[in-house]
Amino acid sequence: MRARVLVLALPLVLGACLQHRLNRLSDAEFQHYYALKPFMSEDQQSDFLKRKTEPERNAYLQDQKLWDMFYQYTPEERELIVAGDVQEGWSADKVLMSWGAPWDKRKLVGRQAQRSEMLVYRFETDDEGVVRIWEKGSKTAYTAVRRFERKVILDDNKVTEVQETEGWE
Repeated sequence: MRARVLVLALPLVLGACLQHRLNRLSDAEFQHYYALKPFMSEDQQSDFLKRKTEPERNAYLQDQKLWDMFYQYTPEERELIVAGDVQEGWSADKVLMSWGAPWDKRKLVGRQAQRSEMLVYRFETDDEGVVRIWEKGSKTAYTAVRRFERKVILDDNKVTEVQETEGWE
């Protein structure tokens, strides 16, 4: 019985610990952490968050060759990435920094490109108008007043089209 309680309590403790570590990040750190998170393994994410000071965390990203992935862009471009304002002409990396890993990924054929793919993202809007990327099992899904998908078409690693459709099956 005691082991069962510990197993059930462990995710709560880990979640609280993670939230504490995220809360101590400055706004700039929080932004570049979430932009770079799709390119980090779970171990790298954990190692980053274990560092106690902002200079240590920034140095870690530089040592891991992740820093320049985000900071190669102008402040204006980084602002668009953080705002989730995906645009035609963007690289696949910028889309991943902005919206994270897609819900679905499909290869496309018959297009005028050597390599074409579609990244499918699911979104939800709550009753306060906040738009979030949908996550399976998320508690916010229960309060969503609108669900929609955005399909990002990439031709040769560049966004050529963003399509939005209501709902999903």
